[in-house]
Amino acid sequence: MVIDDSKTIRRTAETLLKKEGCEVLTAVDGFEALAKISDQKPAIIFVDIMMPRLDGYQTCALIKNNPQFRATPVIMLSSKDGLFDKARGRIVGAEQYLTKPFTRDELLGAIHRHVSTV
Repeated sequence: MVIDDSKTIRRTAETLLKKEGCEVLTAVDGFEALAKISDQKPAIIFVDIMMPRLDGYQTCALIKNNPQFRATPVIMLSSKDGLFDKARGRIVGAEQYLTKPFTRDELLGAIHRHVSTV
């Protein structure tokens, strides 16, 4: 699943992942994502940090606080690459932090690192 308020980022990630045979869900913000996550149960979640209504940190914390999804890997996506941002991502339970613009290899590397069957 790719959660980002930027249509360009969602499309880019979706295109890259679909070319690799992945099934991709997208959401424009945390609220839309949470509904889809409970229905679809994605294997991995990429979430942008800066989003309206519910930011990436809040979205990640809500996912990780739910026993059903605690083990689902969450990868933070952000244009910020500061130490504070990365640390805050770890605090809320993110497994990894990718800086935008990300590459195909970074996306696939995260999937291979955190998802056993791809």
